[in-house]
Amino acid sequence: MKPRAGQVPDRVPVMCQLALGHYFLHAPGGAIGIWHDTPTFGDALLALQRRYGFDGILVNLPGRDPRWRDHLTLAEPRGRDTVLRWANGAETTAPPDDNPHVRAGDATRAPERTFAAIDPERLFYVEPHGQFGATMVGAGGFPPWQFDAVRHVRARAPEVSVHGEVFSPFSQWLEWLDHADALMALVEDPAKVTACLARLADGASELGRGLAAAGLDALLISSAFAGAGFISRRQYRAFVLPFERAVVDGVKQAYPALPVYTHTCGAIGDRLDLMEETGTDGIDTLDPPPLGTVELADAKARLGQRLFIKGNLDPVATLLAGSAGTCFAAAIERIAAAKAGGGYILSSACSVAPHTPPENIMQLRRAVEEAGWYVR
Repeated sequence: MKPRAGQVPDRVPVMCQLALGHYFLHAPGGAIGIWHDTPTFGDALLALQRRYGFDGILVNLPGRDPRWRDHLTLAEPRGRDTVLRWANGAETTAPPDDNPHVRAGDATRAPERTFAAIDPERLFYVEPHGQFGATMVGAGGFPPWQFDAVRHVRARAPEVSVHGEVFSPFSQWLEWLDHADALMALVEDPAKVTACLARLADGASELGRGLAAAGLDALLISSAFAGAGFISRRQYRAFVLPFERAVVDGVKQAYPALPVYTHTCGAIGDRLDLMEETGTDGIDTLDPPPLGTVELADAKARLGQRLFIKGNLDPVATLLAGSAGTCFAAAIERIAAAKAGGGYILSSACSVAPHTPPENIMQLRRAVEEAGWYVR
Protein backbone atom coordinates (compact mmCIF):
# COMPACT_ATOMS: atom_id res chain seq x y z
CA MET A 1 0.00 0.00 0.00
CA LYS A 2 3.06 2.27 -0.13
CA PRO A 3 4.31 2.08 -3.72
CA ARG A 4 5.92 5.53 -3.49
CA ALA A 5 8.36 4.04 -1.02
CA GLY A 6 9.27 1.29 -3.47
CA GLN A 7 7.88 -1.40 -1.20
CA VAL A 8 6.97 -4.67 -2.91
CA PRO A 9 5.29 -7.44 -0.90
CA ASP A 10 6.06 -11.13 -1.21
CA ARG A 11 2.92 -11.55 -3.33
CA VAL A 12 -0.15 -9.67 -4.54
CA PRO A 13 -2.47 -9.20 -1.54
CA VAL A 14 -6.12 -10.19 -1.82
CA MET A 15 -8.95 -8.44 0.02
CA CYS A 16 -12.57 -7.87 -0.98
CA GLN A 17 -15.23 -5.71 0.58
CA LEU A 18 -18.20 -7.96 1.24
CA ALA A 19 -21.75 -6.64 1.21
CA LEU A 20 -23.25 -6.75 4.67
CA GLY A 21 -25.88 -9.11 3.28
CA HIS A 22 -23.10 -11.56 2.46
CA TYR A 23 -22.07 -11.59 6.12
CA PHE A 24 -25.70 -12.04 7.15
CA LEU A 25 -26.02 -15.13 4.94
CA HIS A 26 -22.62 -16.74 5.37
CA ALA A 27 -21.32 -15.84 8.86
CA PRO A 28 -22.64 -16.68 12.33
CA GLY A 29 -24.98 -14.17 13.92
CA GLY A 30 -27.50 -13.39 11.19
CA ALA A 31 -28.79 -9.99 10.13
CA ILE A 32 -30.02 -8.86 13.56
CA GLY A 33 -26.92 -9.79 15.49
CA ILE A 34 -24.36 -8.63 12.93
CA TRP A 35 -26.02 -5.25 12.36
CA HIS A 36 -26.70 -4.40 16.00
CA ASP A 37 -24.07 -6.18 18.10
CA THR A 38 -20.41 -5.19 17.89
CA PRO A 39 -18.83 -8.49 19.01
CA THR A 40 -21.10 -10.45 16.65
CA PHE A 41 -20.18 -8.16 13.76
CA GLY A 42 -16.50 -8.35 14.55
CA ASP A 43 -16.60 -12.15 14.73
CA ALA A 44 -18.41 -12.26 11.36
CA LEU A 45 -15.64 -10.16 9.78
CA LEU A 46 -13.02 -12.51 11.18
CA ALA A 47 -14.87 -15.67 10.16
CA LEU A 48 -15.12 -14.74 6.48
CA GLN A 49 -11.61 -13.27 6.33
CA ARG A 50 -10.32 -16.67 7.42
CA ARG A 51 -12.67 -18.59 5.14
CA TYR A 52 -11.65 -16.64 2.03
CA GLY A 53 -7.97 -16.18 2.89
CA PHE A 54 -8.13 -12.38 2.72
CA ASP A 55 -5.09 -10.40 3.80
CA GLY A 56 -7.23 -7.54 5.10
CA ILE A 57 -10.57 -6.73 6.71
CA LEU A 58 -12.65 -3.61 6.13
CA VAL A 59 -14.58 -2.70 9.27
CA ASN A 60 -17.52 -0.99 7.57
CA LEU A 61 -19.98 -0.58 10.43
CA PRO A 62 -19.49 1.57 13.51
CA GLY A 63 -19.41 0.06 16.95
CA ARG A 64 -22.85 -0.07 18.57
CA ASP A 65 -24.20 0.92 21.95
CA PRO A 66 -23.54 -2.23 24.03
CA ARG A 67 -26.92 -1.70 25.73
CA TRP A 68 -28.90 -1.91 22.47
CA ARG A 69 -30.95 -4.90 23.65
CA ASP A 70 -32.27 -2.88 26.60
CA HIS A 71 -34.15 -0.63 24.16
CA LEU A 72 -35.78 -3.43 22.15
CA THR A 73 -39.48 -3.95 22.88
CA LEU A 74 -40.48 -6.50 20.22
CA ALA A 75 -38.90 -8.82 17.69
CA GLU A 76 -41.15 -10.85 15.40
CA PRO A 77 -40.98 -12.49 11.96
CA ARG A 78 -42.82 -10.88 9.05
CA GLY A 79 -42.53 -13.11 6.02
CA ARG A 80 -38.84 -13.58 5.30
CA ASP A 81 -37.92 -10.49 7.34
CA THR A 82 -37.65 -9.79 11.05
CA VAL A 83 -39.29 -6.67 12.48
CA LEU A 84 -37.89 -4.98 15.57
CA ARG A 85 -39.69 -2.32 17.57
CA TRP A 86 -37.83 0.04 19.88
CA ALA A 87 -38.70 2.00 22.98
CA ASN A 88 -38.20 5.28 21.10
CA GLY A 89 -40.92 4.36 18.59
CA ALA A 90 -38.62 3.38 15.73
CA GLU A 91 -39.21 0.19 13.75
CA THR A 92 -36.52 -1.82 11.97
CA THR A 93 -37.28 -4.27 9.17
CA ALA A 94 -34.35 -6.64 8.76
CA PRO A 95 -34.18 -8.80 5.61
CA PRO A 96 -31.94 -11.86 5.86
CA ASP A 97 -29.70 -10.67 2.99
CA ASP A 98 -29.75 -6.85 2.91
CA ASN A 99 -29.20 -3.85 5.16
CA PRO A 100 -32.00 -3.25 7.68
CA HIS A 101 -34.53 -0.53 6.86
CA VAL A 102 -35.50 1.87 9.64
CA ARG A 103 -38.73 3.81 10.05
CA ALA A 104 -37.98 6.55 12.52
CA GLY A 105 -40.17 7.09 15.54
CA ASP A 106 -40.97 10.50 16.96
CA ALA A 107 -37.95 10.39 19.25
CA THR A 108 -35.53 9.53 16.45
CA ARG A 109 -36.98 11.54 13.56
CA ALA A 110 -34.43 14.16 12.51
CA PRO A 111 -35.52 17.75 11.97
CA GLU A 112 -36.61 18.45 8.43
CA ARG A 113 -33.66 17.40 6.28
CA THR A 114 -33.86 19.95 3.50
CA PHE A 115 -31.19 22.20 2.08
CA ALA A 116 -33.17 25.28 3.09
CA ALA A 117 -33.30 24.16 6.73
CA ILE A 118 -29.61 23.26 7.07
CA ASP A 119 -27.32 25.50 9.09
CA PRO A 120 -23.71 24.73 8.13
CA GLU A 121 -22.51 25.56 11.64
CA ARG A 122 -24.67 22.78 13.08
CA LEU A 123 -23.18 20.08 10.87
CA PHE A 124 -20.35 17.78 11.89
CA TYR A 125 -20.59 14.18 10.66
CA VAL A 126 -23.37 12.10 9.11
CA GLU A 127 -23.18 8.43 10.10
CA PRO A 128 -25.13 6.64 7.33
CA HIS A 129 -25.10 3.32 9.20
CA GLY A 130 -26.53 4.52 12.50
CA GLN A 131 -28.72 2.08 14.38
CA PHE A 132 -31.75 4.20 13.51
CA GLY A 133 -30.69 5.22 10.01
CA ALA A 134 -28.56 8.18 8.96
CA THR A 135 -27.61 10.04 12.12
CA MET A 136 -26.00 13.43 12.63
CA VAL A 137 -23.12 13.27 15.09
CA GLY A 138 -22.73 16.60 16.87
CA ALA A 139 -19.56 18.59 17.35
CA GLY A 140 -19.34 17.15 20.85
CA GLY A 141 -17.76 14.13 19.28
CA PHE A 142 -18.32 10.43 18.77
CA PRO A 143 -19.53 8.03 21.47
CA PRO A 144 -16.73 5.86 22.87
CA TRP A 145 -18.30 2.68 21.47
CA GLN A 146 -18.04 4.10 17.91
CA PHE A 147 -14.53 2.58 17.75
CA ASP A 148 -15.28 -0.78 19.40
CA ALA A 149 -15.63 -2.74 16.15
CA VAL A 150 -12.09 -1.82 15.10
CA ARG A 151 -10.78 -2.62 18.58
CA HIS A 152 -12.55 -5.99 18.56
CA VAL A 153 -11.02 -7.06 15.24
CA ARG A 154 -7.59 -5.60 15.96
CA ALA A 155 -7.28 -7.51 19.24
CA ARG A 156 -8.18 -10.83 17.59
CA ALA A 157 -6.30 -10.53 14.31
CA PRO A 158 -2.92 -8.88 14.89
CA GLU A 159 -1.56 -10.43 11.68
CA VAL A 160 -4.31 -9.04 9.42
CA SER A 161 -4.40 -5.60 7.78
CA VAL A 162 -7.36 -3.87 9.49
CA HIS A 163 -9.03 -1.04 7.57
CA GLY A 164 -11.62 1.43 8.83
CA GLU A 165 -14.08 3.60 6.93
CA VAL A 166 -15.20 7.21 6.98
CA PHE A 167 -17.67 8.73 4.55
CA SER A 168 -16.48 11.55 2.33
CA PRO A 169 -18.11 14.94 2.92
CA PHE A 170 -19.94 14.68 -0.42
CA SER A 171 -21.26 11.20 0.41
CA GLN A 172 -22.47 12.46 3.78
CA TRP A 173 -24.23 15.29 1.94
CA LEU A 174 -26.09 12.81 -0.28
CA GLU A 175 -26.91 10.52 2.64
CA TRP A 176 -28.45 13.33 4.70
CA LEU A 177 -30.60 15.06 2.08
CA ASP A 178 -33.00 13.91 -0.59
CA HIS A 179 -30.74 13.36 -3.60
CA ALA A 180 -32.60 15.79 -5.88
CA ASP A 181 -32.45 18.50 -3.20
CA ALA A 182 -28.76 17.85 -2.54
CA LEU A 183 -27.81 17.99 -6.23
CA MET A 184 -29.93 21.04 -7.05
CA ALA A 185 -28.18 22.87 -4.23
CA LEU A 186 -24.86 22.49 -6.07
CA VAL A 187 -26.27 24.76 -8.75
CA GLU A 188 -28.51 27.07 -6.74
CA ASP A 189 -26.26 27.91 -3.77
CA PRO A 190 -22.74 26.51 -4.18
CA ALA A 191 -21.32 28.79 -1.48
CA LYS A 192 -23.60 27.33 1.19
CA VAL A 193 -22.89 23.81 -0.05
CA THR A 194 -19.14 24.31 0.27
CA ALA A 195 -19.60 25.70 3.79
CA CYS A 196 -21.53 22.54 4.68
CA LEU A 197 -18.95 20.26 3.11
CA ALA A 198 -16.14 21.97 5.02
CA ARG A 199 -17.88 21.19 8.30
CA LEU A 200 -18.50 17.58 7.28
CA ALA A 201 -14.80 17.28 6.40
CA ASP A 202 -13.94 18.30 9.97
CA GLY A 203 -16.12 15.50 11.31
CA ALA A 204 -14.71 12.90 8.92
CA SER A 205 -11.18 13.90 9.89
CA GLU A 206 -11.94 13.52 13.58
CA LEU A 207 -13.54 10.13 13.01
CA GLY A 208 -10.55 9.01 10.94
CA ARG A 209 -8.14 10.01 13.70
CA GLY A 210 -10.24 8.15 16.26
CA LEU A 211 -10.30 5.01 14.15
CA ALA A 212 -6.54 5.26 13.63
CA ALA A 213 -6.03 5.48 17.37
CA ALA A 214 -8.10 2.30 17.76
CA GLY A 215 -5.53 0.37 15.76
CA LEU A 216 -6.03 0.72 12.01
CA ASP A 217 -3.53 -0.25 9.35
CA ALA A 218 -5.34 1.81 6.68
CA LEU A 219 -8.32 4.14 6.34
CA LEU A 220 -10.81 4.11 3.47
CA ILE A 221 -12.75 7.23 2.44
CA SER A 222 -16.06 6.02 1.04
CA SER A 223 -16.99 8.31 -1.84
CA ALA A 224 -19.65 6.37 -3.70
CA PHE A 225 -21.47 9.32 -5.29
CA ALA A 226 -18.54 10.89 -7.14
CA GLY A 227 -18.42 9.05 -10.46
CA ALA A 228 -19.23 10.30 -13.96
CA GLY A 229 -22.90 10.19 -14.83
CA PHE A 230 -23.59 11.44 -11.33
CA ILE A 231 -21.45 14.56 -11.21
CA SER A 232 -19.15 16.13 -13.80
CA ARG A 233 -15.39 16.65 -13.57
CA ARG A 234 -16.07 20.32 -12.88
CA GLN A 235 -18.39 19.46 -10.01
CA TYR A 236 -15.90 16.89 -8.72
CA ARG A 237 -13.22 19.56 -8.62
CA ALA A 238 -15.52 21.99 -6.79
CA PHE A 239 -17.43 19.74 -4.36
CA VAL A 240 -15.38 16.58 -3.83
CA LEU A 241 -11.68 17.16 -4.37
CA PRO A 242 -10.95 19.94 -1.83
CA PHE A 243 -12.96 18.31 0.94
CA GLU A 244 -11.53 14.83 0.50
CA ARG A 245 -8.11 16.46 0.49
CA ALA A 246 -9.05 18.12 3.79
CA VAL A 247 -9.92 14.71 5.25
CA VAL A 248 -6.66 13.15 4.03
CA ASP A 249 -4.68 16.09 5.43
CA GLY A 250 -6.62 16.07 8.70
CA VAL A 251 -5.84 12.42 9.32
CA LYS A 252 -2.25 12.56 8.07
CA GLN A 253 -1.37 15.46 10.37
CA ALA A 254 -1.78 13.07 13.29
CA TYR A 255 -0.93 9.78 11.51
CA PRO A 256 1.44 10.61 8.63
CA ALA A 257 2.35 6.97 7.93
CA LEU A 258 -1.23 5.70 7.76
CA PRO A 259 -2.35 4.81 4.21
CA VAL A 260 -5.57 6.67 3.37
CA TYR A 261 -7.34 5.57 0.21
CA THR A 262 -10.51 6.30 -1.75
CA HIS A 263 -13.47 4.12 -2.71
CA THR A 264 -15.49 5.46 -5.64
CA CYS A 265 -17.92 3.30 -7.60
CA GLY A 266 -18.89 3.41 -11.24
CA ALA A 267 -17.42 5.48 -14.06
CA ILE A 268 -14.19 7.01 -12.77
CA GLY A 269 -11.90 6.49 -15.75
CA ASP A 270 -12.18 10.17 -16.63
CA ARG A 271 -11.19 11.42 -13.16
CA LEU A 272 -8.38 9.28 -11.85
CA ASP A 273 -6.14 12.36 -12.09
CA LEU A 274 -8.57 14.39 -9.94
CA MET A 275 -8.77 11.60 -7.40
CA GLU A 276 -4.99 11.62 -7.15
CA GLU A 277 -5.07 15.36 -6.45
CA THR A 278 -6.91 14.69 -3.18
CA GLY A 279 -3.64 13.32 -1.79
CA THR A 280 -5.04 9.81 -1.53
CA ASP A 281 -2.63 6.89 -1.28
CA GLY A 282 -4.76 4.53 -3.35
CA ILE A 283 -7.91 4.06 -5.41
CA ASP A 284 -10.58 1.37 -5.10
CA THR A 285 -12.86 0.04 -6.89
CA LEU A 286 -11.81 0.57 -10.52
CA ASP A 287 -15.09 -0.81 -11.92
CA PRO A 288 -14.55 -2.38 -15.37
CA PRO A 289 -17.00 -1.98 -18.26
CA PRO A 290 -19.99 -2.24 -18.25
CA LEU A 291 -20.18 -1.39 -14.52
CA GLY A 292 -17.66 1.41 -14.91
CA THR A 293 -15.04 2.79 -17.27
CA VAL A 294 -11.69 1.57 -15.95
CA GLU A 295 -9.41 -0.82 -17.82
CA LEU A 296 -6.97 -2.11 -15.24
CA ALA A 297 -3.86 -1.97 -17.44
CA ASP A 298 -4.65 1.65 -18.28
CA ALA A 299 -5.07 2.57 -14.61
CA LYS A 300 -1.76 0.88 -13.82
CA ALA A 301 -0.01 2.82 -16.58
CA ARG A 302 -1.55 6.16 -15.60
CA LEU A 303 -0.98 5.91 -11.86
CA GLY A 304 2.34 4.12 -12.07
CA GLN A 305 4.02 3.66 -8.74
CA ARG A 306 2.52 6.78 -7.17
CA LEU A 307 -0.71 5.20 -5.90
CA PHE A 308 -1.75 1.67 -5.12
CA ILE A 309 -4.80 0.38 -6.94
CA LYS A 310 -7.37 -2.15 -5.75
CA GLY A 311 -10.21 -3.96 -7.48
CA ASN A 312 -11.47 -4.24 -11.08
CA LEU A 313 -12.89 -7.79 -10.83
CA ASP A 314 -16.55 -7.59 -11.89
CA PRO A 315 -18.64 -8.51 -8.80
CA VAL A 316 -21.82 -9.11 -10.82
CA ALA A 317 -21.07 -10.82 -14.14
CA THR A 318 -18.00 -12.65 -12.81
CA LEU A 319 -18.23 -13.30 -9.06
CA LEU A 320 -22.01 -13.50 -8.67
CA ALA A 321 -23.04 -15.04 -11.99
CA GLY A 322 -19.85 -16.83 -13.05
CA SER A 323 -18.40 -20.23 -12.24
CA ALA A 324 -15.40 -20.99 -10.07
CA GLY A 325 -13.39 -21.49 -13.25
CA THR A 326 -14.31 -18.14 -14.79
CA CYS A 327 -13.60 -16.39 -11.48
CA PHE A 328 -10.16 -17.96 -11.28
CA ALA A 329 -9.38 -17.01 -14.88
CA ALA A 330 -10.56 -13.42 -14.34
CA ALA A 331 -8.42 -13.12 -11.21
CA ILE A 332 -5.37 -14.41 -13.11
CA GLU A 333 -6.01 -11.77 -15.80
CA ARG A 334 -6.10 -8.97 -13.20
CA ILE A 335 -2.87 -10.13 -11.62
CA ALA A 336 -1.18 -10.19 -15.02
CA ALA A 337 -2.41 -6.67 -15.81
CA ALA A 338 -1.40 -4.97 -12.56
CA LYS A 339 1.10 -7.08 -10.63
CA ALA A 340 4.32 -5.62 -12.05
CA GLY A 341 6.27 -3.53 -9.56
CA GLY A 342 3.78 -3.95 -6.73
CA GLY A 343 1.04 -1.54 -5.74
CA TYR A 344 -1.93 -3.76 -6.67
CA ILE A 345 -4.46 -5.46 -4.38
CA LEU A 346 -6.61 -8.15 -6.01
CA SER A 347 -10.24 -7.45 -5.19
CA SER A 348 -13.75 -7.31 -6.50
CA ALA A 349 -14.46 -3.96 -8.08
CA CYS A 350 -17.22 -3.09 -5.62
CA SER A 351 -18.85 -5.04 -2.82
CA VAL A 352 -19.27 -8.78 -3.23
CA ALA A 353 -23.01 -9.39 -3.56
CA PRO A 354 -24.91 -11.20 -0.79
CA HIS A 355 -25.68 -14.34 -2.83
CA THR A 356 -22.24 -14.73 -4.41
CA PRO A 357 -21.16 -18.38 -4.07
CA PRO A 358 -18.35 -18.68 -1.53
CA GLU A 359 -16.50 -21.05 -3.86
CA ASN A 360 -16.21 -18.24 -6.42
CA ILE A 361 -14.68 -15.86 -3.87
CA MET A 362 -12.16 -18.47 -2.80
CA GLN A 363 -10.72 -18.48 -6.33
CA LEU A 364 -9.05 -15.11 -5.67
CA ARG A 365 -6.78 -16.56 -3.02
CA ARG A 366 -6.11 -19.54 -5.26
CA ALA A 367 -5.10 -17.16 -8.06
CA VAL A 368 -2.61 -15.17 -5.98
CA GLU A 369 -1.06 -18.37 -4.66
CA GLU A 370 -0.54 -19.55 -8.23
CA ALA A 371 0.38 -16.34 -10.06
CA GLY A 372 0.73 -13.54 -7.54
CA TRP A 373 4.19 -14.11 -6.06
CA TYR A 374 7.04 -11.64 -6.46
CA VAL A 375 9.53 -13.70 -4.45
CA ARG A 376 9.35 -17.08 -2.78
